[in-house]
Amino acid sequence: MKVVAGKADWGSEAAATERVSRTPALVDDRSGNTRWAWQRAYARWLFWTDGLIVLAAVVLAHVVRFGESDLLAVGTVSESNYVVVSACLVVAWTATLAMFRTRSRRVIGSGYDEYQRVVSGTLWMFGAVAIVALVVKLDLARGYLAIALPVGLLALLLSRWLWRRVVTHRRRRGAYQTSVLVVGGERAVRLMTRTFQRGVSDGYRVVGVCVPRYAGAVGQHMEVDGNRVAIYGDEGSVVPALAASGADTVVVTATETLGHEGIRDLVWELEPYAADLVVATGVVDVSGPRMEMRPVAGLPLIHLEKPSYHGAKRSGKRIFDLVFSGLALLVLAPLFALVALAIKIDSKGPVFYRSERIGLDGKPFGMIKFRSMVTDADKQVDTLIARNEGAGLLFKMRDDPRVTRVGRTIRRFSIDELPQFVNVLRREMSVVGPRPPLRREVENYDGVIRRRLLVRPGVTGLWQVSGRSDLSWGESVRLDLAYVDNWSMVSDVLIIAKTIKAVVGSDGAY
Repeated sequence: MKVVAGKADWGSEAAATERVSRTPALVDDRSGNTRWAWQRAYARWLFWTDGLIVLAAVVLAHVVRFGESDLLAVGTVSESNYVVVSACLVVAWTATLAMFRTRSRRVIGSGYDEYQRVVSGTLWMFGAVAIVALVVKLDLARGYLAIALPVGLLALLLSRWLWRRVVTHRRRRGAYQTSVLVVGGERAVRLMTRTFQRGVSDGYRVVGVCVPRYAGAVGQHMEVDGNRVAIYGDEGSVVPALAASGADTVVVTATETLGHEGIRDLVWELEPYAADLVVATGVVDVSGPRMEMRPVAGLPLIHLEKPSYHGAKRSGKRIFDLVFSGLALLVLAPLFALVALAIKIDSKGPVFYRSERIGLDGKPFGMIKFRSMVTDADKQVDTLIARNEGAGLLFKMRDDPRVTRVGRTIRRFSIDELPQFVNVLRREMSVVGPRPPLRREVENYDGVIRRRLLVRPGVTGLWQVSGRSDLSWGESVRLDLAYVDNWSMVSDVLIIAKTIKAVVGSDGAY
């Protein structure tokens, strides 16, 4: 760890007072004067937009089902009228969103967790309505609920996505940040700081660290990837470090220095203050659904479920692949015809190109693509290898002379990849999965990287929505392994949605 002496004497009382005056003060949480003003304002905006969307969805369902003339008319639904039913539905829906904590400051702007709570709350509410109607024998019109549910749910998710875009934009400009004080061993602190610096859109900014054996080291800094982070002493200096750094969240990592009693004492020390305490488990690339907290003998233990590669979950993925790829090929048929014509006019050679790739369990297959290069492109690799810009075992060039004029356009928007939906129908690929590797890549895999072969490679995947050709080899492998161990149908749908955005923006494509 590189430590640089600071200019200011943070150990002096005057310097500490000056530091506190230039940052939000450490305040007593019991006064209610916390520093998360932007989150409270954001939650209020969500409350109003959620309410308007729910109201609009219910009114639309009422008008479509019964007509405008009946909107204020008294009808009979087991001696109740639909205006009352609609009003009750709006109140119940809004209350359920609050009950499922969809506007909790711990999930707003976070993406998956927020969307999951909105979906779960909405489905739970409509399920409860159906059960109540069945028990009390209310003859509710099915068409009425069939309109309100999907329209309202889709509008709520779209609204949250748009609000999240606002938050992400503000965070990239330095606003809407969570100020973090990291506590732990120097190696773990460095790794945690680097992770937060990489995830700018997550909104965590490290403003200081407390590292064992650095007692009295206030005024020094550590460098992480060229950024200087202030050191505020050791693990026993957390409370004064909060005031000096202006942090509102304490992240504890590599907890062996504190121990069980140390963390318990830290919880008690932070109790009066407006500061969150987060304990990093040290488990990386494991998604939330695979983790379950269970108290055992008074200790909170995290149980990790094994990855799922077989059974009903995988069968569901296969059905989704068949339906999605079949519809995609049907919808894209006119585009395929235009691209095929352009390729034939632009250069000599076949329309499609088959590239050998390694699939599930190491079995080779021919991956189908639109031809974007000259016909003898494979034979020219040896002469261009010195100009390789790809990461690790990958061969990539931004200005590859083998690419045709039409090829540059279809590669830019990943149109050349679309025929791979045929591979999906042939059970050689999946819609979402790890990047399909070449034989020479697989021959150089170690035992860890071979885990990529436990699932079918995908037309798209985490690598596609996280930088594509701009990714380093190590980052590409890490994303593939994370997908293999944590995949779910919900994550597949989110990756497909992000892929569309990445392709339209041509992010990392060449």
